[in-house]
Amino acid sequence: MEQRESAVSSADVTGNSNGDLDALVVGAGFGGIAAAIELRRHGFERVRILEKAPDLGGTWFYNSYPGAACDVPSHLYSFSFAQRRDWTRLCSPQEEIHDYLRAVAEEHGIVPLIDTGVEVTECAWQDADSRWLVLARDGRRYGACALIVATGQLHQPAFPKIPGIETFAGHSFHSSAWDHDYPMSGRRVGVVGTGASAVQFVPEIAPEVERLTVFQRTGNWFLPRKNRRYPAAWRAAIERVPGLQDFRRQFMFQYAESLTAAIRHPATFGRVSGARSAAFMRSQLQDEDVRERVWPDYTFGCKRILFSSRFLPALQRSNVELVTDAIVSVQPEGLLTEAGTLHPADCIVWATGFRTNDFMFPMRITGSGGRELDDVWRDGAHAHLGITVPGFPSMFILYGPNTNTSGGSIIFYLEQQTAYARQALEAVRRRGAAAIDVREEVEAASDRETQAAFAGTAWTECDSWYRNDAGRIVANWPGYMRQYLQRTRTIDEREFVFLGADGAEGSGAIANGSAPEAERVAGAPAQALGSDA
Repeated sequence: MEQRESAVSSADVTGNSNGDLDALVVGAGFGGIAAAIELRRHGFERVRILEKAPDLGGTWFYNSYPGAACDVPSHLYSFSFAQRRDWTRLCSPQEEIHDYLRAVAEEHGIVPLIDTGVEVTECAWQDADSRWLVLARDGRRYGACALIVATGQLHQPAFPKIPGIETFAGHSFHSSAWDHDYPMSGRRVGVVGTGASAVQFVPEIAPEVERLTVFQRTGNWFLPRKNRRYPAAWRAAIERVPGLQDFRRQFMFQYAESLTAAIRHPATFGRVSGARSAAFMRSQLQDEDVRERVWPDYTFGCKRILFSSRFLPALQRSNVELVTDAIVSVQPEGLLTEAGTLHPADCIVWATGFRTNDFMFPMRITGSGGRELDDVWRDGAHAHLGITVPGFPSMFILYGPNTNTSGGSIIFYLEQQTAYARQALEAVRRRGAAAIDVREEVEAASDRETQAAFAGTAWTECDSWYRNDAGRIVANWPGYMRQYLQRTRTIDEREFVFLGADGAEGSGAIANGSAPEAERVAGAPAQALGSDA
């Protein structure tokens, strides 16, 4: 494999006032903030976060479209160590979540550690002196003992490859970069996509636009979510009744696990949940024509389950049209479908999701021996527990491959991942090593087990953004939140090589050769990933 020359070298940071950090974190969303808090709590003081946006928040900074909110209840979609009892709704809106994350960062002294407006273009491991060198687009360079990539899966907007997009004469933007200065009132608006974002903003803009044309590729399974403001009495109870918030959080955790059970067992639990969804959708879809066109033709849970009690009624408004014909081109006046119909539009909103399979790319990451991460992941992203990749010492990925959740809270996963990375760095420090690297055979076995666990589940029964072009599921964790906790609760040091300062295997590492399979399995939880026992 041909190796490209890195733009970063050890000499680049000689005399750099930044110095070598204990850890450099890329991304200041929930994952990056959690990582900095976890590391600082355990004595890693020299931590820096680089964020390309002008503010922290990640997806909750960028996604400010009308109606933007989380579809996971806030008492679960929040840090376990920073619970709040003053949420205004069951599922908090974007601004409230963003304020929460900023408040947590301020409470834990993380805000001064964040460099905003810094876009990382390259991270390169230096074999000679066992450290990461990081290059930003503005020319700044950083040296660090460990690299934590917290860019997530949902941060690079995706646009469909439709001929003529550049010829549109009206206004257009992606839903994740909403143009709040553009007046929607009285305009003809085309919305391309009916995923999680469109489901939230379509009911918000439908009453104010003159005409709303919604272009759907595939229908969705829905479950109800009314999300009204909490009554004053209920808010008072949450804030004052001892144990109530903890009970609600545990209840929601178990409910989320039940959704995963429905996806894992489509012929049993999935049928029950699917029937509930179908009954709800029929009750909302009085227009038989809209019902027929919006109805999903795939197994419940194969694609993301959406929560809304407002989207389906919005599609039945007199000024809203649902179009299921494929778009063949964009014309200056609007969008042309395969039926030969031109749908005029003054504005197009691209609600077409994100490049979920790209993870941190196009940021270039070069590991030991000059290996490129995009080459290692050429056939699909993979990592041990979604966190570590062989040949990339002391690099930890948050919200990495196969750690997305279809029913739970990604914040739960991020907390486990940051604790896992912290344990790894503590082991490095305790052993007096320079770095830690997951064994190749361990990661390969982990990946085989993860992929095998998808067999028989709803995830395999249709195409979705969870999969790459080859059909490999690269986004989701195939098990339960509790199983991920079991796997990541305590790091198994036998699964890793510890490198010395010269880049060779350190004296504290396992003896030459791989850990015997029996030994490795003995250190793992007894419950198999594919088991629901």
